[in-house]
Formats: sequence, structure tokens, C-alpha cells
Amino acid sequence: MSQPNKKLRENGDGKQIGTHDGTFHCDEALACHLLKRLPRYQDHRVVRTRKPDLLADCDIVVDVGGQYDPATHRYDHHQRSFNETMSSLVPDKPWVTKLSSAGLVYLHFGQEIIANMLGEKADKKLCNVVYDKVYQNLIEEIDAIDNGVSQFDGSPRYLVTTNLSSRVGRLNPAWNEEDQDTNERFSKAMEMVGEEFEDRVRYYSQAWWPGRKLVQDALEARHAVDPSGEVILMEQVCPWKEHLFHLEKDMKVDPSIKYVLYPDQGGNWRVQCVPVATQSFESRLALPEEWRGVRDDELSKLSGIQGCVFVHASGFIGGNKTREGALLMAQRALQMCR
Repeated sequence: MSQPNKKLRENGDGKQIGTHDGTFHCDEALACHLLKRLPRYQDHRVVRTRKPDLLADCDIVVDVGGQYDPATHRYDHHQRSFNETMSSLVPDKPWVTKLSSAGLVYLHFGQEIIANMLGEKADKKLCNVVYDKVYQNLIEEIDAIDNGVSQFDGSPRYLVTTNLSSRVGRLNPAWNEEDQDTNERFSKAMEMVGEEFEDRVRYYSQAWWPGRKLVQDALEARHAVDPSGEVILMEQVCPWKEHLFHLEKDMKVDPSIKYVLYPDQGGNWRVQCVPVATQSFESRLALPEEWRGVRDDELSKLSGIQGCVFVHASGFIGGNKTREGALLMAQRALQMCR
């Protein structure tokens, strides 16, 4: 393979980001988008080719070329010798999924990209938290799909065909379309993945992270809500599950929280069971079986609690017209479900 032009690499005058032509995938579309978020690459043209001489003139190359060499800005992952993960390259990170070009670019440039997006007011802790959350909840999925890493052992119980990688794949021309040009469609793919990336950064920095303080305050006040210390009350609903698990560990909460109370958008109150794990459908302590699937007056009569609205058929959540009623539902469930 032709050697990269050292002068172009060092001064950035190559003005080109190289990737492969033909059928495109989510990882190189995102890798190119991420690079163009950096001031030094924002004006670079994306060159899609497999010709070594053309790639050699590129300032940076992703997902093609058979070489991983950060010193020369070559970020391919297809070579047989490549088995790097986030954890192998950054030992304090826990993720062991083989990296794609998206993961490689994110590993080397992601911290800078996140800091630029969050601005000067963002402290280092927030930047690090958002960096980790975006990798865990977006980039790792793309790495795994591109490298053929299964999410679980055995056959899936159902198919998921709406993930970002699938949606990018469907932008490629169908086999029987007359126009097989992929360059314009690749630009659309970069735009699609860029919007997803920006949405994740915005969510974790502006919505998810601020919720941590609300969950912490609720945990500190839990014994005032119920003497058991197993119920927390939040005056405003926010993304609470991950924060709860982390804070329970940090604050050494024992016994663990079983129910979370919060107002819904209709002015009623919810009592939601805490799952056994963040992504689990199993509850630590589900609402009583005899309440499940019952609604309104019938549920109030059955439970002996006024203002009941519903209990879900699986028992993971219920509702009441008042905060006091929701708390009574949680307290009664603690007594009945031990």
C-alpha cells in the first residue's frame, strides 16, 4: 500500500477524509460525521475510494486501508490483527466490544468533540459522564453490529430492525434500482447519524444528568416518606433508574428502594416498581397480583384505597388520583408482597 503523505498529515492541508466506496455502513458514516465536527476537519471533503494512491493523499482515513495507526491517522478495523476494544486501549473503561471505525474515531477524538459541543460552561466531570453514556448507549451498539458481535447467545425471540445501523443500511440503493450511485446517499447517512449523535449528547447533558440531583434529594428524604426507607417520592418525574442504582451504591442504601412515586402529566400520581436491573422488565417487588389489570372504583374497593386509577397487568406500575393514595398503594404493597 502507498505510504500516506507525511506533510499532508502533519499540516492538515490534505483537506480530505478518506473512506471506502460502494455499500456504506453506519460506522464509517458516523466516523466521518464526528471528524467533521472538529474545527481542523470541518472543511475537509469526504473521499470515498479503495484506491491506495488516493487514500494516501488523505489527511485521515477511516474504515479502509487495512491499518490502525493513530500516529498517521489511519483508523481501519478490518485487518485480521485488529482486536482492540475500548477497554484494551483505555484500561479504565469497561467495554470489551471490538471497535469499528466509529468506535476508533470516538475513542481518539470523542472527548474533544463532547467538550466542544457542551461549551466552556461544562466541567470536566460532565464531559466525561456524557462521553461514557454516549459510547455505552450509541457507539458500542454500532461497533457490535458492524463487527458481527451478537447481543446474546442463541436465537432472538424477536427481531429489531429499526436500530440506527439498519436505518443507515436501508439508505443504500436496492439491488434492482437503476441509480446505484452511493455518494449522495452516503451524505444523507452522515446527516442521519449526526442528528442521532447530537440528540444523545443533548439528552445526556441537558436532561439525564440534571436528574441525578433530584434522585439524590429523594433518597436523602426517603425515611420521611415512609419509615421503611424503601419508597422515594419525586415531585417532578425525570430519568431516574440509572441514577438510582448508582446512588444506592454510592450512598450505601439498605434496604434497597422498591417503589418510586411521581406525578404524571395528567395530574395523577404513579407508583412505579424499581426493576432488578436498569434494562430489566422484572421488578424488585411487583405490585400485588390481585391488583393487576384492575382499574378505578373496582381497584379502590379491592385495595381499600380511595382514588385508585389502575395497576398494569404485569404489576410494574400503578396510579392513583392523589399523592397520598399513591403512597398508600406503595405501603400496602410492601405489606402484602413480602
